[in-house]
Amino acid sequence: MSVIKAENISKKYIIDHKKGNAPKSTLREVITDTFSGLFSSRDRDQETHEEFWALKNVSFEIEQGDRVGIVGSNGAGKSTMLKVLSRITEPTQGRISITGRVASLLEVGTGFHPELSGRENIFLNGAILGMKRDEIKRHFDAIVDFAGVEKFLDTPVKRYSSGMYVRLGFAISAHLEPEIMIIDEVLAVGDAEFQRKCLGKMKDASNAGRTIIFVSHNLTAVQGLCNKSIFMKKGQLVEIGETNQVIANYLSHIQKTGLSSSWETPEDAPGNDKVRLKSVKIVPKYIGDLKHIDVRTPFKIEIEFWNMLDSANLNVSLHLNSLTGECVFNIGTPSRKFEKGIVKAECEIEGNFLNDGSYSLSFMVVKDTSTPLMNFEESLIFEVEDYREGVSWYGKWPGYVRPQIAFPITQLEYENV
Repeated sequence: MSVIKAENISKKYIIDHKKGNAPKSTLREVITDTFSGLFSSRDRDQETHEEFWALKNVSFEIEQGDRVGIVGSNGAGKSTMLKVLSRITEPTQGRISITGRVASLLEVGTGFHPELSGRENIFLNGAILGMKRDEIKRHFDAIVDFAGVEKFLDTPVKRYSSGMYVRLGFAISAHLEPEIMIIDEVLAVGDAEFQRKCLGKMKDASNAGRTIIFVSHNLTAVQGLCNKSIFMKKGQLVEIGETNQVIANYLSHIQKTGLSSSWETPEDAPGNDKVRLKSVKIVPKYIGDLKHIDVRTPFKIEIEFWNMLDSANLNVSLHLNSLTGECVFNIGTPSRKFEKGIVKAECEIEGNFLNDGSYSLSFMVVKDTSTPLMNFEESLIFEVEDYREGVSWYGKWPGYVRPQIAFPITQLEYENV
């Protein structure tokens, strides 16, 4: 039985461009700009409007008990599709039919009231899902135990870390027994143990007949959980089918971005009104005519971004991932105060560390060590090669790292055997 049916779903946004004006970061700038637009024809003439179709003619059906992954690169329309399915936004064209109660976990803190405690938010979210108070009470202890927030249960959630937000949000969604669970990339905020618990809980929910829709860049997690997957590209559905086949086709479409990306002005750069990306580069130590990275090549990762905030305590969290989404390593800079302007972070990777293969580089700019300002996902996708001229090589080594660690072998005693 189909519990979700999407028929020719399209979603259009209107993007406003104002030439020559930087993003507004204060209330005064917003008010001033608004009034100048009302009384100045010159400002109005400078405005241009662009249609952007985040989704275009997407159709599919999902059966009861299916575990469906949605994969695709940034900008493919995955999160927009989840918002349409969750009734957070209405499609511009098309029709969605859903049978059953839906619980969505799309962003950190979705559905939470920041001034209420964790305890109060459990009852609030349960009421939003249509649960009776007695039902919520019956699951209350299990929710608290799963989320691991017992010590902070009566603390306002505005003081929670992003990880605590996600743990409590997922625990509520999973234990209040909706027929359909919609989960976005937010599980990436949790630690490995929590992610394992979440995937196990989603499998249990599916075995009980509930339907799961799961978006993640961690393709290994998608393969482990989902029996079906949807591949989306530039707002359109490319393929729906068995997960391993869909993921293989998706990986074959991924193009390497090279060793650098940069933007001349903040207006053209990715980001928001707090931070915008200026450049991200991989710089080999031995430059010359080198256009690629060999396993033996030391290199630097250099990141520059425009900081739009005054006197902000910032740090950068960097993730190097395989193309299937496994984190090879995660490092963070110290937190320190920065004024408005360009901020740079860099780290050095020794040669003979990464194995040959394809990798993606993502990083997050964080304020006050716990508030993400912007997550720049897959800002670079690059290749590490293993080229040995004139040497017969037996094949690719397993794993993602191949450090040179001393591993001697000696003969302790000679025997006739």
